[in-house]
Amino acid sequence: MINVSETAREQVKAYFEGKEVQPVRIFLNSGGCGGPSLAMALDEKKEDDAVFTHDGIDYIMEKSLMKEASPVEVNFSGMGFRLDSSLKLGGGCSSCGSTGSCCE
Repeated sequence: MINVSETAREQVKAYFEGKEVQPVRIFLNSGGCGGPSLAMALDEKKEDDAVFTHDGIDYIMEKSLMKEASPVEVNFSGMGFRLDSSLKLGGGCSSCGSTGSCCE
């Protein structure tokens, strides 16, 4: 299940205002210093996707990842989107500020 908060739905709808609406993919980003994390990007639906529709916008995720990560919560704050799930992520060095090879 993908749950999208009211604030996140408003932000996504505002993004698509005046544009063609496309599916929003939630995927596992192999990520840098802090390890893998969930991320979002515009993409096309694929046969092996789970699809959840909120306010006319499809949120898609590979079914195999959905089994591990469900439920996924999409939230928005002034800092941007935040995706939370039951998936065990991270495990890398989290002591660095943002970029670089801090885990050497």
